[in-house]
Amino acid sequence: MIVAVGIDVVLVDRFTSALARTPLLADRLFTEAERLTTSGNPRSPESLAARFAAKEAVAKALGAPTGLHWHDCEIVSDPDGRPWLTVGGTVADAAAERGITRWHLSLSHDGGIASAMVVAERLPEETS
Repeated sequence: MIVAVGIDVVLVDRFTSALARTPLLADRLFTEAERLTTSGNPRSPESLAARFAAKEAVAKALGAPTGLHWHDCEIVSDPDGRPWLTVGGTVADAAAERGITRWHLSLSHDGGIASAMVVAERLPEETS
C-alpha cells in the first residue's frame, strides 16, 4: 500500500552556486558514495542536484519531521547506474513510525532542472 509520495525540483545553477559558496556543503549533504560515481569519479552538478531533490522528496513523504539527518538518507547507484535509496538512523526511525517498509525512487535532470520523486510503501503483513 502506498503511504506517501514526495516530489522535489532543484535549479541546477542555483544548487551549483550554493556548493561553490559553501565548500563543506557537499560533505554535509552527501555521503562519499553519493558524491562519487561507481567508477570513483566526482558526480556532475546535475546528478548531485537530483540526489539533493531526492533527499528533500523523502523528507516531504515523511511529512517533513524535524531532526532528520542528511546522511541518514543515501541515494546510490547499482553497477548498472540505476539509483536507489537506503535509509538509516533518523530517517529510518521516522519511516518506521509511519509503517514505511519500501521506497521507490525516480531521478531526472534536463534543461537546468533536477527532479526526484519517491513513493513510500507499506508492504502487507505476511500471514502464517
